[in-house]
Amino acid sequence: MFENEREELIQILKTRGIRNESVLAAFRKVERHLFVPEIMRFNAYKDVALPIGQGQTISQPYTVAYMTEALNPQPGQKVLEIGTGSGFQAVILSELGARVFTIERQFDLYNQTLKLFDKLGYKIAARCSDGTIGWTEFAPYDGIIVTAGGPTIPENLKKQLSIGGKMVIPVGGKTTQTMKILTKISEDKFETREAPYFAFVPLIGKEGWKE
Repeated sequence: MFENEREELIQILKTRGIRNESVLAAFRKVERHLFVPEIMRFNAYKDVALPIGQGQTISQPYTVAYMTEALNPQPGQKVLEIGTGSGFQAVILSELGARVFTIERQFDLYNQTLKLFDKLGYKIAARCSDGTIGWTEFAPYDGIIVTAGGPTIPENLKKQLSIGGKMVIPVGGKTTQTMKILTKISEDKFETREAPYFAFVPLIGKEGWKE
């Protein structure tokens, strides 16, 4: 189902600069229509963000591909995702061989996505809590990916990143953000590169926006 649409999306991602063949292969395999509400399925392979309920969205495919390519997770690495949403990003990371830990603050969404992981057979560790404070029990992480836009980079997440690890996080206002790609050089030193003009739902929590 939707094989042609999925292949068309792959071509769009390529024209927009996605080059990592492993990332493209994951997009070929993972059926995005399973991660959106049934009424939205005819739009599942368009390069757009879609509402998934609880005021949340499934990110635009290009954005997911861009963030995944920037993170460049390797098989066996531990990756923490902040903002599980419908689970699409977590599953893409899992397909790349990462050990995925994901946090969602909306309980209904968390519950629904947990059932989907089980149904699809993905072993992804998930919890319902404030993502801005991270998940210390399994730290440090080789990669951290944040799928909501915050006013600053949470200090807790910086601490939970391993030396040499990468974090990809949108930072800015409540409507548009700059994507920041951090590499941790030492406990208090990070290299940062940036890409402008992304739009995410707000990162809400102790070290994010207040509701």
